[in-house]
Amino acid sequence: MSDRPLRVLVVHNRYRSEQPSGENNVVDQETALLAGAGHRVESFERRSDDIAAMSLFGKATVPVRVPWNPAVRAELTALLRARRPDIVHIHNTFPLLSPSVLAACADAGVPAVATLHNYTMTCAPGTLYRDGRVCTDCVGGSPLPAVRNGCYRGSRLATVPLAIGMAANRERWWSGVARFFCISDAQRQILVHAGMPEQRLAVKHNFVTDPGAVRTGPGEHVLYLGRLTEEKGVRLLMTAWDAVRDRSAPRVPLVLAGTGPLEDEVRRWADGRADVRYLGLRDKAECRELAARAMAMVAPSTWLETFGLVVVEAMAAGVPTVAAAHGAFVELVADGRTGLLHRPGDPVALANCLRRVLVDPAAARDMGTAARLRYEEGFTPAVGLRRLIAGYESVLSEAPAETGGEAGGHGTQTVR
Repeated sequence: MSDRPLRVLVVHNRYRSEQPSGENNVVDQETALLAGAGHRVESFERRSDDIAAMSLFGKATVPVRVPWNPAVRAELTALLRARRPDIVHIHNTFPLLSPSVLAACADAGVPAVATLHNYTMTCAPGTLYRDGRVCTDCVGGSPLPAVRNGCYRGSRLATVPLAIGMAANRERWWSGVARFFCISDAQRQILVHAGMPEQRLAVKHNFVTDPGAVRTGPGEHVLYLGRLTEEKGVRLLMTAWDAVRDRSAPRVPLVLAGTGPLEDEVRRWADGRADVRYLGLRDKAECRELAARAMAMVAPSTWLETFGLVVVEAMAAGVPTVAAAHGAFVELVADGRTGLLHRPGDPVALANCLRRVLVDPAAARDMGTAARLRYEEGFTPAVGLRRLIAGYESVLSEAPAETGGEAGGHGTQTVR
């Protein structure tokens, strides 16, 4: 890693503050990591919270500016020419920034990299999930199926600006970004299949700050930590836990912490039960404490997670994870060694994995120890910083002409 301080401009449209955003957290932690290492970091941001304060006309024109925002292009171009950063790191551009940020980078002659936190390059809502199942109808093709099915917020009208943006800016994204950072190899493989330039797609896993609290005993509960939504597997978990209870009385309770559309359903399900506790939304410190006291974390997502911060947070706490065997979970969880993988969408398979944890706490403890070692090897801030800087420097070492045109044969393996 070079000792030369880099000048980095981070571009991000922040998600609404009314609900926790893992992506916002990743951006903030990565920015702080760079600054703490002596690099010069500035931010160019918009906040989705600002939409509420807009005039009626302003709100009405937001969808028009989703595919292209000329005012943002002009503002960012001026900033880049004034600040002259070495590199621009793009995260989210929806809904207030738009892909016009790529034109600004080209105007100012500054290379751009982009972290892909989801599947918005090939799926309008970025989830690859529709009607309770994984959906790849738009992967590698037209976004028209997304419009037909109203994939964004259940509305065809709301989906149109996203579909237009995808179709109109596809080539600009694929040629204007020098390197895409995928946050898992599972995500990368899907995007390669979608037709994205393979040589520009690198894998750079997210990192997690060491919680400072690692489980020492057998654990007091099985923990679900996250959004209460169908795609996160919450209903699947409830069905599986009922099956575990029907077979025997669980030694430890299931604890759920988080909020979301299924909150009322979860609250009713947990009410009056000794084997289930619903805690609602908890702050970061409380979540770290809950993780450190867990026998196992459970992540039964029915959609294809691009990463899975909760899995790595469990690793950092020395706790194994019971997770669905698809998406990024397959590369994060070593089945039988750092956790257990169950057949996706199958409550019986999930219940069987939960029983294995409950009946053999010694094995769960051993898996937690192995998970902690896996964290120390691959997901600490030090590892994250090394991989991020290596990614930047690999782009800066290339000919400037490659930024806006066809890339050469530069490497696309995991950033080391």
